[in-house]
Amino acid sequence: MSLRQEKVKSLIRELSAKFIQEQTNKKSLITVTDSDISSDLKKSTIFISVFPTEDENEALDFLKRKRSEFRDFIKLKMDFMRTVPFFDFKIDNGERNRQKIDEISNKI
Repeated sequence: MSLRQEKVKSLIRELSAKFIQEQTNKKSLITVTDSDISSDLKKSTIFISVFPTEDENEALDFLKRKRSEFRDFIKLKMDFMRTVPFFDFKIDNGERNRQKIDEISNKI
């Protein structure tokens, strides 16, 4: 991954956390765990975790509905980008698995 990709990826992760914090109704805790960007900077995936986990689908649906607003938010904040990527949100299964391992190890 190039230095530019790393910087864009990091900035997207930061800005997505800020956007989510401003937009959510605080019913569940949505945390940005990671982001990914394609090599051509045209597609980005933002990985989230949701607490309580029962609200994952609802949170994901909410974020997918807010994609166009999120894209506009990113346009304003990242005005140095010629084209703003298409964004997708996904549940971070790696983080969920890590939490399960922690729970099991704490029981032992």
